[in-house]
Amino acid sequence: MQKLTIDGESSIPVSAILMKPEQARACFVFAHGAGAGMSHIFMEQVAAGLYDRGIATLRYQFPYMEKGSKRPDAPAVAHATVRAAAAEARERCPGLPLIAGGKSFGGRMTSQAQATAPLKGVHGLAFLGFPLHPAGKPSTMRAEHLAQILVPTIFIQGTRDKLAELSLLKPVVESLGPKASLHLVQDADHAFHVPARTGRNDHDVMAEFLDAFVTWVSTIAPRKQP
Repeated sequence: MQKLTIDGESSIPVSAILMKPEQARACFVFAHGAGAGMSHIFMEQVAAGLYDRGIATLRYQFPYMEKGSKRPDAPAVAHATVRAAAAEARERCPGLPLIAGGKSFGGRMTSQAQATAPLKGVHGLAFLGFPLHPAGKPSTMRAEHLAQILVPTIFIQGTRDKLAELSLLKPVVESLGPKASLHLVQDADHAFHVPARTGRNDHDVMAEFLDAFVTWVSTIAPRKQP
């Protein structure tokens, strides 16, 4: 594990953590959600799980989180940070295909940045709980920019996620064509927790969606033969 500082254009320097296994096949530029930073247990567990599966991660803070604020940055600032993080990943993981995205807010800011201008070296986008709309306010307005994204995408979503009604999310993903994939985690909420009655726990759920993530990566960035 390597602790880094990223100097973004339009923002203060932010902290980052790189975890790069030997013989890594790709690097996930991994942004956090709105309410918790890169050291949240979910972020740590995803990074560790991908490390064990041969995927490097570079997780990083948005400026507001770096400053200890609870109010997320304006989109322009967040987008600049996403770009700076992707550039850092290119430098630290030369030759590796990059996957960008993140949890909730982090995934949405990454998708907006990619829609505005493609992130150099990024082969695909991965969203862990894409926040299609605020809880209790079903809408697809937050998805309008997704049609501008030309790289493959995967939406990993819980079926009980109150920030993405499936009746709205499924048509959105379908409208993006074959470049977009949807992996549904049965009974999981926005935080990927499942009820005890299902007989599964958070570890089981994470193993499922990380395996799905790695399988998807193998389809868009096949492992190079020695």
